[in-house]
Amino acid sequence: MNIKDSKIAIVHDWFIQKSLGGSEKVTFILNDLLNEKYTTPDIFSLISNIEIVNKKYLKESKIITSFIQSLPFGKTNVQSYLPFLPYAIEQFDLRKYDLIISSSHALAKGVLTSPEQLHISYIHTPMRYAWDQMNIYLKRSLLSKLGFEIPLRYILYKLREWDFYSSQRLDYIIANSNFTSKRIKKYWGLESEVIHPPVDIKRFNCNKSRDNFYISVNRLVPNKRIDLLIKAFNNLNLPLIIIGDGPERLKLEKISKPNIKFLKKISDKEVANYMSRCRAFVYAGIEDFGIAPVEAMASGAPIIAYGNGGILDTVNCLNKNSEGKVQNGLLFKKQTSEDIIDTISWFEDTKAWSKFNPQTLNEYSNRFSIENFINKFDFAINKAWEIFTTKL
Repeated sequence: MNIKDSKIAIVHDWFIQKSLGGSEKVTFILNDLLNEKYTTPDIFSLISNIEIVNKKYLKESKIITSFIQSLPFGKTNVQSYLPFLPYAIEQFDLRKYDLIISSSHALAKGVLTSPEQLHISYIHTPMRYAWDQMNIYLKRSLLSKLGFEIPLRYILYKLREWDFYSSQRLDYIIANSNFTSKRIKKYWGLESEVIHPPVDIKRFNCNKSRDNFYISVNRLVPNKRIDLLIKAFNNLNLPLIIIGDGPERLKLEKISKPNIKFLKKISDKEVANYMSRCRAFVYAGIEDFGIAPVEAMASGAPIIAYGNGGILDTVNCLNKNSEGKVQNGLLFKKQTSEDIIDTISWFEDTKAWSKFNPQTLNEYSNRFSIENFINKFDFAINKAWEIFTTKL
């Protein structure tokens, strides 16, 4: 059977309007790709509350949701039903589809398929809170603070079991970075192809004159380690603009000196404007990939980041021997405020920003463009389909 004659389903974990992020944007682009080159897919998700913006992102496609959608607070707080979500994702009836593509950062990859169906899964991350970030999750969990830590640990133990066993049902795995690919190998024992997620490079301008402030764009949650940036910039007394919102905002604002400014509700256009004028983009967390640093590169800004995780796929350090590679930032070795202070002090003292050409950084960022992603993913679909169908 030709792919164009097949029935296709897309499965994503959930669509929540207040937190539409990189994984949702990947899903929307996959939907566009399938609509343009193959056929209109049906879309499945545990819950969705994006009815208002649905036409903008998914055009005529409708989202088929699970029973979690009708439960109290299911549409807005799906994570509160965490123990039931593996069961819920397995209840989708996908029997009529020949090709299933899941875009998964938690549970979407766990849908049930038959040996006659090809399931390709794009993995944004194996569930962080069930694996390597479990203790961080437990430390900030309200239920854990109320004395329910042991039951929570047991739930996460069972979730790890399900996560492993459901991964063994996948036919073809694509990881969003080499870091994610290593985690897939570590936790599931499986190999994966790496295709970096799409970044809308075209909306950024690298031709503006640069200013002396630094910028960080993040959701304000503990694992982003904004606290380290604040400690460092409190010491450096250099201007830092932090764009984003989240449960940590008030706590972070309290420990910040006047040289640090928070912007929580600004448009994408305003974010792009700040990126195009900043001296550098700074980041202290560990990302599975990291779209915001690539956006900053597209804006002509160098990156100063902790040298771990997905950032290693995008940033080539100025201080390293990167022959044949575009050097586009600085990577500090330890996830400490002291290392950030040392790195930025050197950056300032040596006027290292003058060594980065904004146009060169913008051109480098094009390897992570939407067009590149579509071409690579389309090739992967056809390759996986050919291998799968020859075995039937």
